[in-house]
Amino acid sequence: MNKVVLATHNPGKLAEFQKLLQDAPFTLEAYASDQEIIEETGTTYLENARLKAHFVARMTGMPALADDSGVEVDALDGLPGIHSARFVSSVSWINSREILLRIMSVPRAERTARMRAVLCLAWPDGHDLWSEGVVEGEIVGWPRGRFGFGIDPIFSVDGTRTLAEISAQEKNRLSHRFLATQSLLEKLRGSRL
Repeated sequence: MNKVVLATHNPGKLAEFQKLLQDAPFTLEAYASDQEIIEETGTTYLENARLKAHFVARMTGMPALADDSGVEVDALDGLPGIHSARFVSSVSWINSREILLRIMSVPRAERTARMRAVLCLAWPDGHDLWSEGVVEGEIVGWPRGRFGFGIDPIFSVDGTRTLAEISAQEKNRLSHRFLATQSLLEKLRGSRL
């Protein structure tokens, strides 16, 4: 396995995964198709990651890596969860604004949340490996920072800085995607694939 196709059209996600997997036994390349990958009809992160990974592996004839990730806000009973990318819009800042509006009256101590990422590495023959990474944190009162993407401007791990206020290098040492990629690499090293 020399090359793996990342099942996304998101350039920010591709750049992040390329950095996270720079020591992997494969190189990561973009999925070179303009059409929608596949509708995410799963009811869990794993189901959605599997749908995307297996679809791209079949379409390209190469191993494919997909993730499904989201933020789970405790004050919203775990929403938006698997619907994070399309909570009320396909535009991330609109989704962030909606989260902030819904928890506006929630005290800071009760704005706990977690970011979860599930990865699936699928082969064209239909088998796969999967992993999960979770990082606990909180939703801040207002978007801050110019780095990152998605929910990063409103999510803080340390209660001080959002993920959009820290460097990519620092984020890549503590994010949910970092934890998921490390777990996946451990599984790869331990497998006989």
